[in-house]
Amino acid sequence: MPTAADLHMAEEQLQALQSGLKQFQSGGLAAHALSEMARGQTVLLTALPEKFTDVLHQLMDRLESSALFSEESCSFSQRDLIDSLQLWVDKATQRLTQS
Repeated sequence: MPTAADLHMAEEQLQALQSGLKQFQSGGLAAHALSEMARGQTVLLTALPEKFTDVLHQLMDRLESSALFSEESCSFSQRDLIDSLQLWVDKATQRLTQS
């Protein structure tokens, strides 16, 4: 069970991830940088069930791969990945507020 301090830090890391996602959407942050940021949010990932970490890592792997190809040659849309990342952030927010 995370402590109050851990939950506070997890919420801060979640806000940083949300900000990074917005920067990525506006072209101010590269896919690799967003992925590195997301994977580095260790307090957040520890505060959430393990499945959240698995899903986030899968999304980051796909996002990094999609950045290597043009939209047409990639098997999944970057827009869909961004939507999935936003859904992940929304569900993580819900989970943290239930704690």
